Amino acid sequence: MPKKQIVGVVTSDKMKKTRRVEVSRLVKYPKYGKIVRRRTVCYVHDENNESSIGDTVEIVECRPMSHLKRWNLVSIVTKANTIDVAALRAASKEKAEKAE
Repeated sequence: MPKKQIVGVVTSDKMKKTRRVEVSRLVKYPKYGKIVRRRTVCYVHDENNESSIGDTVEIVECRPMSHLKRWNLVSIVTKANTIDVAALRAASKEKAEKAE
């Protein structure tokens, strides 16, 4: 049987070599038929700590590596465009001080 490959978004990178990835899906509610958003949380082994929060990644299932980890990182589909707000404020503050 082939291994499952899915695409999700990294929501946590606080652990060494482990990422928390959320895979969202749409499900039809059984009784009323409304389409509802659901999510699955997968803990992924990232050997080189390549991914970070907000990245869209492709993962593949593997043997159990720990109590929760059952997925391996295959590739990073898109990198997140994160902005360091503190650095941005500090730069604008320096620019304002130089202008005065």
